[in-house]
Amino acid sequence: MDPHDVYDNPLVTRYASREMAQLWSPRRKFGTWRRLWVALAEAQQELGLLAADGVSPRIRPSQIQQMREHVDDIDFAAADRYEREFRHDVMAHIHAFGDVAPEAREIIHLGATSCFVTDNTDLILMREGLTLLRDRLVGVLDALARFAQQWKSQPTLGFTHFQPAQPTTVGKRATLWCQDLLLDLEEVEHRLATLRFRGVKGTTGTQASFLALFRGNHELVRRLDELVARKMNFERVYSVTGQTYSRKVDSQVLDTLAGIGQSIHKLGTDLRLLAHRQEIDEPSEATQVGSSAMPYKRNPMRSERMCGLARFLSSLTVSAAQTAATQWLERTLDDSVNRRLTLPQAFLTADAMLRLALNVVGGLKVFPAIVLRNLNEVIPFMLSENLLMAAVAAGVDRQEAHEVIRRHSRAVSDALRDGAPRNDLLERLQQEALFTNVNFADAFAPEKLVGRAPQQVEEFILSEIDPIREKYPDQLRQQSEIDR
Repeated sequence: MDPHDVYDNPLVTRYASREMAQLWSPRRKFGTWRRLWVALAEAQQELGLLAADGVSPRIRPSQIQQMREHVDDIDFAAADRYEREFRHDVMAHIHAFGDVAPEAREIIHLGATSCFVTDNTDLILMREGLTLLRDRLVGVLDALARFAQQWKSQPTLGFTHFQPAQPTTVGKRATLWCQDLLLDLEEVEHRLATLRFRGVKGTTGTQASFLALFRGNHELVRRLDELVARKMNFERVYSVTGQTYSRKVDSQVLDTLAGIGQSIHKLGTDLRLLAHRQEIDEPSEATQVGSSAMPYKRNPMRSERMCGLARFLSSLTVSAAQTAATQWLERTLDDSVNRRLTLPQAFLTADAMLRLALNVVGGLKVFPAIVLRNLNEVIPFMLSENLLMAAVAAGVDRQEAHEVIRRHSRAVSDALRDGAPRNDLLERLQQEALFTNVNFADAFAPEKLVGRAPQQVEEFILSEIDPIREKYPDQLRQQSEIDR
């Protein structure tokens, strides 16, 4: 079939990285199933699983060797034929594996249930996906911190309620974006540290089939669980499961990814607002078109894309939460189709957002002249708080001074809305007797307008970002190459 005649997933074809797309590919998924079957057979052999006669080994080295040799020899067409026949994907791949490793056919999946391969594979893929996202986060944090350091002292108008407020600096504002992503990194690290292996638990989690294989030896069954986990590079297994590991794990992981989306959406939204004010632009190509109808347009398309992806990601958490809440007793199968959609797409979306963020942050353009022009338009209002503090220091009643400033500020605002050419608040206040002993020039020194913003940037980078740089030097090098 011509690929142009069917839907393709834009997360794969347009947005996410090749690494993340390959991670959730059929080849990686079913290849991991086969590695799990090999690990199970190896562990059973190493623990001395016996044949029906109670004397002979149940699993021969040649069987395991044949499985190893053909672990990546996947005939997808054959597996598809088997699945159409059996209506069961795991059975289909057991048979497809047995076709290329016929000597091992009888011991593939021995004692296991489907969730041995499906659940453990998902945990493996999620762990690798979280590792990749962690590295992306480290790269974005480093890029934002470099941006914050560069612009730590550039005064800019601060906003509360998106109304003009006390000035801050461009760099200090960037540390707020950093702080959110730093919390996300800590959450990802926590998920990586606590994610476990489902292990070898059997059809309802009781390990009954394995207990039968090992002739009632509980210790060997317990060791089997641990040994397979170690072979798949997990230190811990979930102590108890039903047929599946708790779907709350999926929900927690997707919540973590959605948390990244929240932070990226905040970053993207702020950049869109600042682009509207013409203070900061995201990178753009020389031939980039902003609008098919309006040639002059410079739209913040990458920031908009980040926000759109974040919104999609947040919607996936609802499915994961509902799936966790609606599992019946030891399991039900209505989770399967949901997880096939939500898990890969959540990771692909988070990956796409972070790649965009790294690209955007690495190419941000600040326009200091416009930043200062916008600040100067409302600076008299901003300076009023400094003036209030100076008046109090000079012995003026704080509430009286506040009322005078409030009354004149409202009058100036009304005048500007009616077409007044300039903001004359300072001149009005200088005429008030309450402010006779106030040194206006000292109260309005530029370094006093932004408080400790420059110092906060330096302290934040020193205490929060530098330790991350020291912890993940290799990841930073990798992400910097991607940025270039």
